[in-house]
Amino acid sequence: MAGLGAWNLAGAALIILLFPRSLEQCGHISLSAPIVRLGDPITASCIISQNCSHLGSESHIVWKLEAELQPGERQQYLPNGTLQSTITLPHLNRSRALLSCCLHWGNSLQILDQAELQAGYPPATPHNLSCLMNLTTNSLTCQWEPGPNTHLSTNFTLKSFKSRGNCQSQEDPIPDCVPEDGQSHCSIPRKHLQLYQNTGIWVQAKNALGTSVSPKLCLVPMDVVKLEPPTLWALGPSPEVAPPQPGCLRLRWETWKPSLHIDQKCELRHQPRLGEASWDLVGALPSRTLQYELCGLLPSTAYALQMRCTRWRLPGHWSNWSPSLELTTTQRAPIVRLDTWWRQRQLDPRTVDVQLFWQPVPLEEDSGQIQGYLVSWRPSDQAGADPMLCNTTELNCTFQLPSEAREVILEAYNTAGTSHPTPVVFLESGGPPLGRLHTMARDPHSLWVGWEPPSPQPRGYVIEWGLGPPSPSGSPKTWRMEHNGSIAGTLLQENIRPFQLYKITVTPLYQDTKGPSQHIYAYSQEMAPSHGPELHLRHIGKTWAQLEWVPEAPELGKSPLTHYTIFWTNAQDQSFYTVLNASSHSFVLRGLEPSTLYHVHLMAASQAWATNSTSLTLMTLALEESELHILLGLFGLLVLLICLCGAAQLCCRPRKNPLWPSVPDPAHSSLGSWVPTITTEDTFQLPSLRDSSMPPITKITVLEEEEKKPGPWESNDSSGTCGLPSLVQAYVLQGDPRVPCTQPQPQSGTSDQVLYVQVLGSPTGPGPGHYLRCDSTQPLLGGLTPSPKSYENLWFQASPLGTPEPLVPNPEDDCIFEPLLDFPLLQGLRVSGVEGLGGF
Repeated sequence: MAGLGAWNLAGAALIILLFPRSLEQCGHISLSAPIVRLGDPITASCIISQNCSHLGSESHIVWKLEAELQPGERQQYLPNGTLQSTITLPHLNRSRALLSCCLHWGNSLQILDQAELQAGYPPATPHNLSCLMNLTTNSLTCQWEPGPNTHLSTNFTLKSFKSRGNCQSQEDPIPDCVPEDGQSHCSIPRKHLQLYQNTGIWVQAKNALGTSVSPKLCLVPMDVVKLEPPTLWALGPSPEVAPPQPGCLRLRWETWKPSLHIDQKCELRHQPRLGEASWDLVGALPSRTLQYELCGLLPSTAYALQMRCTRWRLPGHWSNWSPSLELTTTQRAPIVRLDTWWRQRQLDPRTVDVQLFWQPVPLEEDSGQIQGYLVSWRPSDQAGADPMLCNTTELNCTFQLPSEAREVILEAYNTAGTSHPTPVVFLESGGPPLGRLHTMARDPHSLWVGWEPPSPQPRGYVIEWGLGPPSPSGSPKTWRMEHNGSIAGTLLQENIRPFQLYKITVTPLYQDTKGPSQHIYAYSQEMAPSHGPELHLRHIGKTWAQLEWVPEAPELGKSPLTHYTIFWTNAQDQSFYTVLNASSHSFVLRGLEPSTLYHVHLMAASQAWATNSTSLTLMTLALEESELHILLGLFGLLVLLICLCGAAQLCCRPRKNPLWPSVPDPAHSSLGSWVPTITTEDTFQLPSLRDSSMPPITKITVLEEEEKKPGPWESNDSSGTCGLPSLVQAYVLQGDPRVPCTQPQPQSGTSDQVLYVQVLGSPTGPGPGHYLRCDSTQPLLGGLTPSPKSYENLWFQASPLGTPEPLVPNPEDDCIFEPLLDFPLLQGLRVSGVEGLGGF
């Protein structure tokens, strides 16, 4: 039983392994087209055969393009019992892709079948077809440009045929030429060609999406022949032939042997090996000569030469350029002018030591290479060759001559010969000197030297410059000759460095003599002072300090000082400075604070730079005890003076108490001055008297000093004054002016208000009001006042019409109407400055 169980397990494993393999033959993919244009749609279908129906009715086919699941499939059962799934890819944007038909098996997808999709473009028309007849390979080689990539396998075929006309009719076909993969050229063997007969040639491109052909090319093979380049050789020297002239080259060449029977013409080009010069082309050279002399070149210069050839008088193509041949032109004797200068030193009465200098100046562009210089001297009593004094490659020479020698000969030479001899005449100093000599620095590397030309005008000048003292006397110097005697200066730019002292010497040259040499010292750029002067404190006080310093002595090569700057800083880091001219040697700091620490330093400045001197720290003196007492006394006197001035101002002003109002004197004031000063806290607004809803002012009462109860004559109606402050309500009561002044029944107690007067008048009438005195036995503020004068009678007033209107008494009133001559309080009654009173 155990063995049977093991067999069953092995069989089950075998079934599991074989069953997925059987799935691969269940399905099959069919495509609408195996190859489509890139971007076009493609349709595929997958069919599961009947022998796979045991997989179940719920089986579902899944499509994958490479590794991506593709939605949109349609699945159906066909009448024959097979399961079909169809998918359409709307845009195939890949040139190659693998499409898979899958089925779910367990937790994974089982591939039933796969198909490769291809997409691309039809072949483009080949263009730029050209052919060359190569006599080396003895074949006609044609090449073309295939066009853009089609992403498909494209086959090119070179087709051709023989024709006796203009390639309009085809006679004998020529076997097709198929290039290797990836190549766009092909060669037709010579055996299939007639060299002097027309041949029609074209290219055909073909792939799965189409075929295209290039335009036909009609040609004669020998008309497109391309020769091989010749071989260049240098033409060696020969006893029969003179050597080449300077700037010339001689060469020969050999043509390609298979083309010996072909007439050819050749071109030669040359280029200097050094530099970046372009190639220079020489015209057509007949190939029969096989040698040529090229002139007009630079002497002693290496050149590269190349040659190419083509058929002459017949069509053909130029050969490639031959390999380069390098040749060097011959030298020519130097063509230069030698400017000379000298220094002489008497060794003894019979011998002079001469140091000769020269500078070559080319007279032509190709003046020849100089290999050395010769200095010789011929004594006047000696014949034959001149004795050699110097043979050097340097630009100077030192030799000794007899004192009577006045001339030597200088020459430049190379392998081609020597230059024209230059006589050097040692002139005596006898000409007029120069005028004022001066210099000016243009920049750190140049110096301008100027002078006043003497009279008569020299033929030239010699300018020497070199390092001045403390440099050694034998240090090298630079010199230059100016051949224009009319100039008044020149710019020196060679061997000029900043911060160096130069000695510049100028010598005028005349026809048979020279003038005395004059020199001047100059800097192209001076240095800043090495250090500033040392700062000292000379005197110090409580609010000042006197500083002094000793200026440094001028240094050679140092720029002179232009100004000083003094900086000082207190303990609170407050900085101050002042600028002084270069002639200042001391300065007094003023405005300092007593017993305060200050840091001071001095800066010396020039045109080149600025240098700081040593720093100085100082402290001002403290104030003495007596000075402090004086200051405190002055301060106390100042405070006392301020207090006295304030007290005097308070005493001279009228006495006013801002805390409570002052009671005015009725005999010496008007109604406007009775109202006390209203403080900010008691400010109020009176309503406008022009308002019709506002009752007019009809009664004025006065407060007595003692508090009293309301009398029988006082109105208890306070509705019209409830909105005003209590202080004002005591003065102003409101009511109708037409209502008679009645005496109400006496009330208990006494009042501190006394009815003083009743004013009659309309708030809207233009005429003045009338004053009525009520029957009251109360004294007027404790005393009688004098009666009004005769001109102060206020009983009759002018009416608006100009006629006096007597006031008719009202019998219902208890008040007695009588003239107001004995009321001095009303004599000064005036209402002014109130716009809302109208005719009051």
